[in-house]
Amino acid sequence: MKRILTIQDISCLGKCSITIALPVISALGTETVILPTAVLSNHTLFKSFTVKDLADQIEPICEKWVEEGVEFDAIYTGYLGTIEQIDMMKDLFKTFKRGDDTIVFVDPVMADNGKLYPAFDMDYARKNAELCSCADIIVPNITEASIMTGMEYKEEYDESYIREMLERLTKLGAEISVLTGVSLSEGKTGVMGYDKKNDEIYCYQNDKVGAMFHGTGDLFSSTVIGEIMKGKSWKDAMRIAADYTAHTIEVTMNNPKKPWYGVDFEATIPDLLSME
Repeated sequence: MKRILTIQDISCLGKCSITIALPVISALGTETVILPTAVLSNHTLFKSFTVKDLADQIEPICEKWVEEGVEFDAIYTGYLGTIEQIDMMKDLFKTFKRGDDTIVFVDPVMADNGKLYPAFDMDYARKNAELCSCADIIVPNITEASIMTGMEYKEEYDESYIREMLERLTKLGAEISVLTGVSLSEGKTGVMGYDKKNDEIYCYQNDKVGAMFHGTGDLFSSTVIGEIMKGKSWKDAMRIAADYTAHTIEVTMNNPKKPWYGVDFEATIPDLLSME
């Protein structure tokens, strides 16, 4: 059985980050090891929350894994709350990446809708770009990519804009760069990616669902890396993840209790396991 290390925060209530990554990747058949960067009472869309930074635990945990000879087939980073933690991830990659045998997958969570999240500044964004340079696969959204590449953020764009953004992303260093939330026609959304080694562009569009929920980016990324560990190509993994995320949003919208703080992915995991 393959083994993934996922590094992000734990929101005890809220369906995001590790509380999505652990069940989804595990359900797809890969052992999932977690390294929490922080623990929150609930995610930050609630009216209030508590947070405990766990940066001081990262190094001693990794030291114990080294002592035990632990190895990983993939390392997947999501939300990292501080510049200090990004620097720690760069060192962690050096410690645990076994050449081509370990995939480093970075979701540079820091921005959306044209602006950085309130806790972050441009110094943090530059550090995230450095982290992407250490990755094999990166999956920023258009806002994050525009910040890291220096391109103007646009809500209305054409395919040439996305292609230019992908070209600039590849200069950060990753072999495969994928943009999420790409809408190339009315009523459609999806992904567009570039494989630098094979000089290959991939685009997939599905029907846009008229709702947004916290944690769907984590659901997408967790599904992608889980499918890659199953042996799927990065293109098939992106397609399955896009369809699964859209399906889960639809199921959540049809829930009569109208959950607002996260998607009902627990109800759709059986559907994911049957997707090809």
